[in-house]
Amino acid sequence: MSKLPPILFAALFALPSYAADSYTIDPTHTWPTFEIDHLGYSIQRGRFNKSSGKIVLDIAAKKGSVDITIDANSLDMGFDKWNEHMKGADFFQVSEYPIIRYTSKTLLFDGDKVVGAEGEFTLMGETHPLALRVNNFKCAPHPMLRKMHCGANIAATIKRSQYGMSKYIPMIGDEVTLISPIEADID
Repeated sequence: MSKLPPILFAALFALPSYAADSYTIDPTHTWPTFEIDHLGYSIQRGRFNKSSGKIVLDIAAKKGSVDITIDANSLDMGFDKWNEHMKGADFFQVSEYPIIRYTSKTLLFDGDKVVGAEGEFTLMGETHPLALRVNNFKCAPHPMLRKMHCGANIAATIKRSQYGMSKYIPMIGDEVTLISPIEADID
């Protein structure tokens, strides 16, 4: 059995071993919402109650990826009739397009904090580039789960007409603000 020279042996332990960590979206603390102008009178809000996905994060290498899926049928506007209308042919067409998805292979960092992501957003079968803004990014051991947990707030703006949802424009705004808290547990 050969022996490593002491200097080489010491060097092996001195090299940092960075690996990307994989996180699973916590659906109880991740619920995407949207805001849209309604006839110039108010900003109306809706939310999606079911989301899932994975985040891969390598803070040392300043790399990572995101894959988030939203169940379009989980749309919640606050009451049944409005939910039915928004899920129907005039807007989300959930029977034909049951999934909304965001994927990214490019995370943007400021030091050790994620501040953005560049990726693709798919809505109603249309996929377009979308940059997310990330605020309040934090990774730390979860006080109750006793494992690494990450969270942030994300935001972006889209034009719904770009995705084929153009009914009632300009009375109902074309510009839609997307906002979501997001939390994830290490796998």
